[in-house]
Amino acid sequence: MNMKKALVFGFFTAFLILGAISLKRALPDAKEQRIYKAIQVYSPYILEKRIGGLTIIDKRDGSKQKPSSAEVFHRLDELEREWGNKYVRIDSNDVVILGENNLTVARIYLENEKERKFVQSFFVDKYISR
Repeated sequence: MNMKKALVFGFFTAFLILGAISLKRALPDAKEQRIYKAIQVYSPYILEKRIGGLTIIDKRDGSKQKPSSAEVFHRLDELEREWGNKYVRIDSNDVVILGENNLTVARIYLENEKERKFVQSFFVDKYISR
């Protein structure tokens, strides 16, 4: 009887651990909310609710992507990173959003080092130095 209880407890624990690991993998990357929301205003990607889940729409050409519900936020992060590598730059204490013709569309002030690190890791590969 003792062995049965140990097996049941072991299986329960294993399922709990596997569930926690899969939940962790399904969550999108953590973001600095203030700066992410400010940059997202200029992002060409929006989420649209539909009956079957969420659709990612590119505002520039109207193209739609319909990833599965588990992948939608990961795919949105990928698209925003690609866009950010091309159109988001850091200039001293500001984030510079560039338009299609490499003209400055907006400048957003970075309040602290945590926001700078987030922008560098999430959006920017290149930096403008003064």
